[in-house]
Amino acid sequence: MKIINSFILILFFLVLGGCSSVGNTPEPNWRSVQKEGNIEVREYAPMIVAEVVTTGERYEAINDGFRILAAFIFGENSVQQKIEMTAPVTQQAEQASSKKIAMTAPVTQEKTDNDNEWKVRFVMPKEYTIATIPKPNDGRIRILEVPAYETAVIRFSGFNTDKNVATHERALKTWLEKNNIQTVGKPTYAFYNPPWTPPFMKRNEVMIRIATRR
Repeated sequence: MKIINSFILILFFLVLGGCSSVGNTPEPNWRSVQKEGNIEVREYAPMIVAEVVTTGERYEAINDGFRILAAFIFGENSVQQKIEMTAPVTQQAEQASSKKIAMTAPVTQEKTDNDNEWKVRFVMPKEYTIATIPKPNDGRIRILEVPAYETAVIRFSGFNTDKNVATHERALKTWLEKNNIQTVGKPTYAFYNPPWTPPFMKRNEVMIRIATRR
């Protein structure tokens, strides 16, 4: 199983890396409503996400979540109709077939209220609804419908080390306080590139949701 999981993770990075190199990896629908340097405020449309909760230090937790969710989108799921196989044969329920789900970006990570516990999410392709998305075989994965929301985002390059992430999180919080913008929830960390991407080409983001503004 470890060998299979490692293969799935490598395959995931190959596909994401190939798409990212030409800028074709789909993202959720959003629009920028305010921008200042590398900070902007975005409005995101409703989306469907696959989420798993993992434990451990931040980097360890996102790697574990990555493997679980990558297995799901590469075929460890079932649909209630016969479709052409696009992945190696896997164990599945009678009259069900595995289906590969298209790649999207980014992978996001958000801390829960419990110590060393993290929510890791993949955004599902836009063509799916909560009713049509294939159901994961792994009971740890939840499929969620996220309503539209507004969020402040700081974008930065380099490795997604704890120090680099924390530095930009502080900068974003300082900007929010300076502009008297109220926030809700915990920061979300978003990563867009495979690990072999040169540091100066990496796209990382810290996102903090904004309270409803009228």
